[in-house]
Amino acid sequence: MSLTLYSHPLASFCHKVLIALYDNGIDFTPVTVDFGDPVQSQHLQSLWPVGKIPVLVDETRHVSLPETSIIIEYLQNLHPEAAKLIPDDAAHALDVRLWDRFFDLYVSQPMQKIVADRLRPEGQRDPYGVDEARATLDLSYGMIEERMASRDWACGQDFSLADCSAAPAVFYSGWVHSWGNDRPALTAYFERLMARPSIARTYEEAKPFMQFFPYKENVPQRFR
Repeated sequence: MSLTLYSHPLASFCHKVLIALYDNGIDFTPVTVDFGDPVQSQHLQSLWPVGKIPVLVDETRHVSLPETSIIIEYLQNLHPEAAKLIPDDAAHALDVRLWDRFFDLYVSQPMQKIVADRLRPEGQRDPYGVDEARATLDLSYGMIEERMASRDWACGQDFSLADCSAAPAVFYSGWVHSWGNDRPALTAYFERLMARPSIARTYEEAKPFMQFFPYKENVPQRFR
């Protein structure tokens, strides 16, 4: 099999790529990276010196690609017969890319800031930074609520790259900083995401690892 994905089943950005792969039925070989293993870490850094996952390797074309949005666009170019996660129409494609970045930068990243802070030892935590991250999530939740009141998916009636980004973003952020009971459109969107087969499969596979999520006490039983 020519495609290999280096990832981890608990990592939100890896989920984004898995959803795209599963949604289009693209065959690949998964490799779970153990960062505690120096050999595995060194190999990952040989593919992408930054040392972050996911990384997609296309052995047939001798290509190694990091960064989720780039990976998904590469997969679309590689499989033009698959569903268009990035539309052909230029204006629509810009909207999809905008909301892809929105979910990565203003939902996933502040969520990860809060999670990382919990893992820090006492005396090295950043309460001010966590408060900023929570404020960003509140702002983002309000924007999602307004947007999803009039559409099924993030950028209209078709599932797209933006929804691949949204699924792990809202999945984890909801357990880290709840959006509450007064955002029905966001809640309904979350349930649509979780019901999609590609996303349901991703989180079914992640269940055994949820015990290691730092906010595991907030994760509902159906996801662990």
